[in-house]
Amino acid sequence: MDRAPAGVNNGDMEGFSPSESAKPRQTPLTGWHVAHGARMVDFAGNMMPIQYSSILTEHHAVRKSAGMFDVSHMGRLLFRGNSALDWLDRLLTCRLRDMAEGQARYSLVCSEAGGVIDDVLVTRWADAWGLVVNASNHAAMLDWLGAHRPSGASLEDITQATAMMAVQGPDWREACPAFIGSIVDGLGNYRGRMLELGGLVWRVSRTGYTGEEGIEIVAPAQSATSLADSLLAAGVAPCGLGARDTLRLEAGMPLYGHELDSATDPFQAGLGRSVDMKKEFVGKKALISRMGDTTFPVRVGIQLEGRRAARQGDAVLDKSGKPIGKVTSGAFSPTLGHPVAMAYLDRRHARPGEDVSLSVRESMLEGTVCPLPFYKREQRG
Repeated sequence: MDRAPAGVNNGDMEGFSPSESAKPRQTPLTGWHVAHGARMVDFAGNMMPIQYSSILTEHHAVRKSAGMFDVSHMGRLLFRGNSALDWLDRLLTCRLRDMAEGQARYSLVCSEAGGVIDDVLVTRWADAWGLVVNASNHAAMLDWLGAHRPSGASLEDITQATAMMAVQGPDWREACPAFIGSIVDGLGNYRGRMLELGGLVWRVSRTGYTGEEGIEIVAPAQSATSLADSLLAAGVAPCGLGARDTLRLEAGMPLYGHELDSATDPFQAGLGRSVDMKKEFVGKKALISRMGDTTFPVRVGIQLEGRRAARQGDAVLDKSGKPIGKVTSGAFSPTLGHPVAMAYLDRRHARPGEDVSLSVRESMLEGTVCPLPFYKREQRG
């Protein structure tokens, strides 16, 4: 893939790995992507578009107007029954019992040792509790949920029966089809609503992974192509996973397999706001112990000089040349006009303004530790 101008390669993105299967899964939109000129890759066992025109063009479309992403590779699960809330409350770190119907929250799922098994989005729908999980962790999450399943609760995996699309950018509302616009009118961030069309259920929520306003739509699989066509006709730019990665990096959003993994706890990642330490959940005891251990590195942002981007695994050094951490994600920022990176650093060197060096492909790049996110959208109105 062409790594300029955004400086993204396949290894920078969530769940990418060489295919373990001769026949990766297709989403309901795979044929649509091919017909519209997308470059396709095997991404977490799914054929997904990496880009259409260029990562730079698609990135700017989302920041300046509106773009659409096929995110059908993400796992979509529904939980029902008298024990469904207890089931999720035991495994998710966020507070659930005060959630109103239609409310969504970001959460972590931890192991007994306190490391992150996955980061998820949980929604209290009118008919069920919903969970969106990472594609690369879909099978592992099903196993983990099954191992902790109580009586009186059921799980329905609707991933194959549905498509999931994200419409992101300042013009997202104007771009939506009329039937969607009517249900999101007045809908706040991290809120969702359901609608029924032709006897089939759609779920729409004000959520996303780009740092821009927008919505994510879970639609019946048979409706995916018509939805994409209507968005395209409204002028929404089709975008691939390359732009999604540079957008989320600018917004300081962690990516499982990069900023999050089973050896890293939520507090190291700066996600303590999504952990309710007043309730009981799997991993809480370990987190209490880890919170007092200052030897664990913490996630920071780094701004770099020049135009060369750092990559996952590149070493971060202090002024004396001593290694103090490693890069987890890096790219040239199309919005800011310079490279940015996220890294885990020794806490003593994690202060904003700290000068550091990065060892990048046998060269040394100069950088400065900075707060996250790198980019915040302008508020309209």
